[in-house]
Amino acid sequence: MIDGTRRTRTRLTSALGLGLVAVLSLSACAAPEPGSKTGTAGSSSLMLAADNGSPTFVKNFNPFVIEKRTTATIINEPLMVVNALDGKSTNFLQTNYTQPDAKTIVSDIREGVTWSDGEEFTADDVVFTYNLLKEFPALDSTGVWSRLESVNAEGQKVTFTLHAEDSSAPIIVLAVPIVAEHLWADVADPATFTNESPIGTGPYTLGDFNANQYKLEKNPDYWQADKVAAEQLVLPAANSQLDIVNNGYDWAYAFMSDVENTWVAADEGNQFWFPAGGTVAIAPNLTKAPYDDPNFRKGMSLALERDSIADNASEGTVDAAGQQGLLLPTQAEWLTDAIPDEGMVTQDTAAAEAAFAEAGYTIQDGKLVDADGNQATMTITTPNGWTDWLRAVQEIQKQYTAIGIDVKINQPQPAAYFQAVQNGDFDVAMTSFGGNGSVYQGYYNLLSSDFLQPVGTSASSNYQRYSNPEVDAMLTEFRTTVDEARQKELAGELQEVMYNDVPVISVYYAGLWGLFSDKSFTGWPDADNPYMTPTPYTSAALVILTTITKADG
Repeated sequence: MIDGTRRTRTRLTSALGLGLVAVLSLSACAAPEPGSKTGTAGSSSLMLAADNGSPTFVKNFNPFVIEKRTTATIINEPLMVVNALDGKSTNFLQTNYTQPDAKTIVSDIREGVTWSDGEEFTADDVVFTYNLLKEFPALDSTGVWSRLESVNAEGQKVTFTLHAEDSSAPIIVLAVPIVAEHLWADVADPATFTNESPIGTGPYTLGDFNANQYKLEKNPDYWQADKVAAEQLVLPAANSQLDIVNNGYDWAYAFMSDVENTWVAADEGNQFWFPAGGTVAIAPNLTKAPYDDPNFRKGMSLALERDSIADNASEGTVDAAGQQGLLLPTQAEWLTDAIPDEGMVTQDTAAAEAAFAEAGYTIQDGKLVDADGNQATMTITTPNGWTDWLRAVQEIQKQYTAIGIDVKINQPQPAAYFQAVQNGDFDVAMTSFGGNGSVYQGYYNLLSSDFLQPVGTSASSNYQRYSNPEVDAMLTEFRTTVDEARQKELAGELQEVMYNDVPVISVYYAGLWGLFSDKSFTGWPDADNPYMTPTPYTSAALVILTTITKADG
């Protein structure tokens, strides 16, 4: 769910995984270590703002958990990496895959690959990894086992058998980071394992690590080491806007205020690319009143003036989002004409008050109150340090206050935010969805009961805990049909659900905040060559780090 323009925004977090396409505006309290500046022409080190201390680093390289150091997805490669801009894939631990029928995926496993401890990588490692996710469902953040029936190896081929016909499955199923059987087979509880000495097949291994900064060193035995230009990655825990502008970063993922006059003006060769990467939304906790009432949620949607929220969030670099769940214009071909204005919702105070009234809330003395005269209250949870989201929340607070709701803002540290959202411990949460190149997958992660968990139990997607058997049936048919016309009909029906049932309130399109320097390395993705999203915290980094080259001079 991204295009190659400056539309803008986001970190998906759990997944291309995250169901939560979590947006990351990097910021922290600690300072980079003295001498860590590497942004000089010809440097062999690459300074990277891709990981954020809270405020300092904890050593956790388990690639399956939300609290991981983000570079775990550089150390542990998947079978393939999908470009969420266009859905195209790049093979890593496979050389190819086929789908001989809609229930079967066959992956040809790459030969000649070794783990960074020298052990041979085999197809058995692949089967082991997938079965690990089956045995420990908390690791299965993208829900691959909701699709898989079995995984088996024969020689260098791994066959994935699906529960049902599913033409959309490969981009999710084949994106799992692979771990070494000879190391993980003896781990008692992989869900809590911190993997402090990570072994992978990827282009880098863990070097020096402390609470304020760590380094990844080039893996000399990497199977495509000739494509890896940077000898070292340097990752500080502090990645504030000031840090990024002043400390010589080569690649940063961060929202930057007044980007032309800050980042671009800071140094010759600095450039940016902010493609759209999903939809930022506010997710009401549907297990709580009054958010369990769709009329109240409609009132919440109608009360918002989305353009001003988008402008406040990122200084005009993003657009307001429609309530249909699509990224426009990228997915315009999927639009239904069954809802008005392409699903865009214009602020309408009278209509919002009417919707609130249907939910039993009316305006009295400037306050939105229930039948007993109690004012509607709301706490919006957003991660501490994500400045663009905070500015959006502050504008939302202002708009909801104007209609009579008592609104407070909760800003836990990112790790605590993720835990609260996954456990359903919130009233309303800032979140994001989409961003994986698939219309089906965007709706599935957001709406499917496959992810449903009771409050207090971690959910890997569908954090608002939406459940609708009719929607589940639509998603099942969408997943299994190969009829493109029927797929579009189903997408239209799901748009109507988003518009009429308001399971989340879409606010604005999320940007992917790519900041690059050409002083030491060139070949970064941009609008003219959008070969990958500029997201260093996902497996997308593997494609970029094996594409960039050393700058001349």
